[in-house]
Amino acid sequence: MINIFEVTETNDMIEKENLDVRTITLGISLLDCIDADIKLLNEKIYQKIYQEAKDLVKTGEKISREFGIPIVNKRISVTPIALVGGAACRTIEDFTGIARTLDKVADDVGVNFIGGYSALVSKGMTGADELLIRSIPMALAVTERVCSSVNLGSTKIGINMDAVRLMGEVIKQTSENTQERDSFGCTKLVVFCNAPDDNPFMAGAFHGVTEADSIINVGVSGPGVVKNALSKVRGESFEVLCETIKKTAFKVTRVGQLVAQEASKMLDVPFGIVDLSLAPTPTIGDSVADILCEIGLEYAGAPGTTAALALLNDQVKKGGVMASSYVGGLSGAFIPVSEDQGMIDAVLAGALTLEKLEAMTCVCSVGLDMIAIPGDTKAATISGIIADEMAIGMVNQKTAAVRIIPVFGKGVGESVEFGGLLGHAPIMPVNPFSCDAFINRRGRIPAPIHSFKN
Repeated sequence: MINIFEVTETNDMIEKENLDVRTITLGISLLDCIDADIKLLNEKIYQKIYQEAKDLVKTGEKISREFGIPIVNKRISVTPIALVGGAACRTIEDFTGIARTLDKVADDVGVNFIGGYSALVSKGMTGADELLIRSIPMALAVTERVCSSVNLGSTKIGINMDAVRLMGEVIKQTSENTQERDSFGCTKLVVFCNAPDDNPFMAGAFHGVTEADSIINVGVSGPGVVKNALSKVRGESFEVLCETIKKTAFKVTRVGQLVAQEASKMLDVPFGIVDLSLAPTPTIGDSVADILCEIGLEYAGAPGTTAALALLNDQVKKGGVMASSYVGGLSGAFIPVSEDQGMIDAVLAGALTLEKLEAMTCVCSVGLDMIAIPGDTKAATISGIIADEMAIGMVNQKTAAVRIIPVFGKGVGESVEFGGLLGHAPIMPVNPFSCDAFINRRGRIPAPIHSFKN
């Protein structure tokens, strides 16, 4: 059992090194809300979420006060809406109406975001799946808190290239629909290969169909804590470096385990997982890129970056799994550009490119995240970037994702400000050569040979 003395040990981490619990996320199944009547469906969705989540925010605030642990976000994830709305939704507007319901109930219970405006289409798309996907640009334009995700592939199945092509178009349309806010809608949209059912982080959180009726998942943070620990072992061997990361990850994850246990008890909801990802923020000193520099790189993106990131990701996992009874979600090191000041500095210095980021995603927890690109980038090019990342996830048997923002009306050399945890980002150049003929092929890329393990 965790006791208060373990938490007291982390006081310096909280006060001086930006340690926080990034999110407590309440997962809620909406399968029992399914109804062929669209009005009744929306009423059931609202009532189910409200009843389950009405005490989430005050519970998070109470835990934060009691233990002195900052809990930055309180969030909700729900069953993928393509599954929930399939019986009732006949038009894009029907699905958009559900998005409005999700946004209203999220506002009424006071959470920061609600995830699960999602579809799972790694092998093919039902009519409902395609309707929901085509509704995403409108849904994200008319809501504030709704986050959307689409799973396009998996190691066991392959990559649905028809859906990859469609998502390039959807991202472009989302950019245009929210152009008055620098294409902000794209910050709430992510595509996956091998999406986990229990991810507490946005924009990719949804409540998997294999989960219980409701569940508490917690996402921790703490890049500043790891960087500070490594600053005390500069010049030491790789063995010392690895041991330091593991021990620090253990302490950070114990904080998440405590919060998860307390939230579970207070809400009378089962504890799901702790996601032990190092999630950066724009705050100075709260950067994964700065950890890579502390390991020995001049900038993130310098030669050796992929190796350093692989080491970091692995040691975070090794330390974290010893600290919690259930570890899940994404768990490792996030490398978003706009949310990490060190990554931004590396881009501005010319050390970090889109291609180098793609190489780094082979060994980290997620993928190409919060990357701003020119608004005139073609939909097919965006689909090509997505396809590359999906292939990395499929072949390497890992979660891979793309959250990319073609910023309407802006080009390379300019920057965009999203605010809050989403930060700001320089517009990064994109390879100008065409992949149109490749993307316009129909069908799917088969699963790799090593996926056949039955």
